Amino acid sequence: MSLPVTQSQNYTNLTATATVKTGTGGMFGIFVASASNTPTIKVSDGAGTVVNTFTPAGATFYTIPANFSTSLVVTIGGTVDCTVFWS
Repeated sequence: MSLPVTQSQNYTNLTATATVKTGTGGMFGIFVASASNTPTIKVSDGAGTVVNTFTPAGATFYTIPANFSTSLVVTIGGTVDCTVFWS
């Protein structure tokens, strides 16, 4: 009997700009539960941009398969409730 294949990651829920992880790692994506008041999200690797500023929609998962080398920083504008999945 074979085992099911699953993807599991660490996760951090955010409603404001934050450094999600310091050091090297990988990002799987962001689930946006809700977004209003001119919402924006930007994803950075400490020194550079991974995903430039975008306008998220609520109840949407954004796949972002990227590695980061110094830190994973998520900058939030407006009102956003999201969960970042990372390793």
